[in-house]
Amino acid sequence: MTTQTTYGTKPFSKMPFIFLAMFILFLPLFSFAQEEINEVPNGTEGLILHVPVIDSTTGKATNLDENEKNIGFSTFKVGIGFIYDYVAFSQSDEFKAQMDSAELNPEAQFKTRDFRILASGVFKTKREFSWKFAYMYDGDKDEWLIRESGLTIGVPELAGRFFIGRTKEGYSMVKVMNGHSPWTMERQMAIDAVPILADGIKYFGSLAKSRVFWNLGYFNDFISKGQGFSTYEWQYDARIGWLPFYEKETNRVMHLAINLRYGKPVDGLFRAKSRPEAGAAPFILDTGNFPAEHSMYSGAEAYYSTGRWMIGSEIVSQKYMSPLGDHSFFGGDIVTSFLLTKGTRPYRTDASLFGFVKVNKSIFKGGFGEWEAVLRFSTFDLNDGDIAGGSFWRITPMINWYMSKAFRLEFAYGYGQLDRYNIKGNVSLFQARFQITAL
Repeated sequence: MTTQTTYGTKPFSKMPFIFLAMFILFLPLFSFAQEEINEVPNGTEGLILHVPVIDSTTGKATNLDENEKNIGFSTFKVGIGFIYDYVAFSQSDEFKAQMDSAELNPEAQFKTRDFRILASGVFKTKREFSWKFAYMYDGDKDEWLIRESGLTIGVPELAGRFFIGRTKEGYSMVKVMNGHSPWTMERQMAIDAVPILADGIKYFGSLAKSRVFWNLGYFNDFISKGQGFSTYEWQYDARIGWLPFYEKETNRVMHLAINLRYGKPVDGLFRAKSRPEAGAAPFILDTGNFPAEHSMYSGAEAYYSTGRWMIGSEIVSQKYMSPLGDHSFFGGDIVTSFLLTKGTRPYRTDASLFGFVKVNKSIFKGGFGEWEAVLRFSTFDLNDGDIAGGSFWRITPMINWYMSKAFRLEFAYGYGQLDRYNIKGNVSLFQARFQITAL
């Protein structure tokens, strides 16, 4: 009698989660030597928490932010974020015909992109041990959901940290970055298929001497099943990279990485779709549902920054496997930005990504804030075999004005071409964004 092992079953997919969860939850009980640090990552997306430095005379912490307090057993930090968008369209006759065929109607509108609140802190333990909870209204899907929430545990013995809970998977730098921090309004189309959140465990770290870094994650839908972002039953992610050079003082850095992702779509079906990099726009690229037992994503990312100037690119290849036939899609972008004033966007080695632009003198203190010019080209092709989801490219010049650490205005013009329904149609997008960030 022959026994067949089925590797796509739910029991198999949960085993790594169970063992890793037990290891991480019990890890704080063990005592290890750890160098003293005053600043730790708040989750995995580029935010910061502080370990209190207590003044021996007053007994009070001297290094906490205004929205960060010491409550004894832990610090307590509260934050809010708000994004409000405007978009308008100028469509060619061919593009209008494409929208009619897809039964879509792009309209000029103002729309809340997201509103989020979060609480977080660092426990008073020998080992680095922090917590985080975030709740957000997603204007894209018109729903409230828990954002990155969970525990981060420092593991210097393994040159990194473990995060357990709900988080970004770790595929693609701009997908991991906090949504308030990137240089453009929206992430490129080709990574829309990667869920914005997932429940599981992520191990991220780096080696200072060799400048190698990594994000390794396992996730499943045990808790998130049925939620809009949860399109996979389980998935594994790996992001592994190298910094050929990194000069912290000048923020000069070269960042190179590869991304790999393998997963099982829910119910053996998948639907790839994307907006034209505008949250209030309809899904102009759409494959509809197609069979997909498993998927494999692979990609590469490269960024070079001199402090004020940055150029970068990410490419993504997606393959969906099924006994009925495989399908492959491809996309990517290239972007450059230049801070016209003297601000910088620091690179963070703890999460291997760029953080928030530092504002030297806000408009509320008599300054001009920081001004940034951005230019991006992006493309995504969802055509393969009998699937005709369309292809779209877009070029986007834009200006960002960081009025202060908390307030940001963005103005963008996008020109793109959609190839769908055997027609090529052109569209112009006029976008503006007001953003409050106190995270």
